[in-house]
Amino acid sequence: YDYALGGKDNFEVDRVAADALLDVVPGLRATARENRQFLQRAVRFAASQGVAQFIDIGSGLPTVQNTHEVAQGVNPDAKVAYIDYDEVVLAHARALLAENENVIAEAGDLRKPAQIVTRLSELGFIDFGKPVAVLLVAITHFLGEDCYDIVGQVKERLPSGSYLILSHATADNASPEEAGQIHATYRASTASATLRTHDEVTKFFDGLELVEPGVTGVGDWGDNVHDASSTLCYGGVGRKP
Repeated sequence: YDYALGGKDNFEVDRVAADALLDVVPGLRATARENRQFLQRAVRFAASQGVAQFIDIGSGLPTVQNTHEVAQGVNPDAKVAYIDYDEVVLAHARALLAENENVIAEAGDLRKPAQIVTRLSELGFIDFGKPVAVLLVAITHFLGEDCYDIVGQVKERLPSGSYLILSHATADNASPEEAGQIHATYRASTASATLRTHDEVTKFFDGLELVEPGVTGVGDWGDNVHDASSTLCYGGVGRKP
């Protein structure tokens, strides 16, 4: 992902896998940029609504315009917790964030949301009595058949006024060859991926109030204009009533 964005925090194995995908799915690089821009617009929106606490689960290696930079650009006192289960990610994040007292990087697994909430509560870093924005950006396609149950556990732990920011890979607009190459690449990696349809991605927001324009191609969400027919990723923001 970082390599596709033009970043420098990646490894040879990442570049080989990405190049194999880019040979067959040239739109992947544009989709990576659009997904990152979606994250930035969605975080900026949540912060503009008064949310001052953000939990970025499966954040990955720090790359271009991170969640805390965007949130704190709106509210300098905004708190951001980065959660990942990769020790390399955590080491990079902690080194980069050492001087920002309103940002932490903690070990955690999306498949165990209760443990994430418990850990952040124990640290006293996130107040779950106040609205929180949870980011599940380009991560839920790594979940299996229990994906809706897991995201449901996340949603039920959020107080009223909180937001879910989610993006998810899709093959709705991909050719059979592109979809096959994406599946093959991830099957050979440490985490297989499931490409879901628009209706399946929308289902993650059940019980929430979808923020306009709803679930769209990531390039179409917010104030950006993009040809949605080429999207390989859907994104949306939902508010808990």
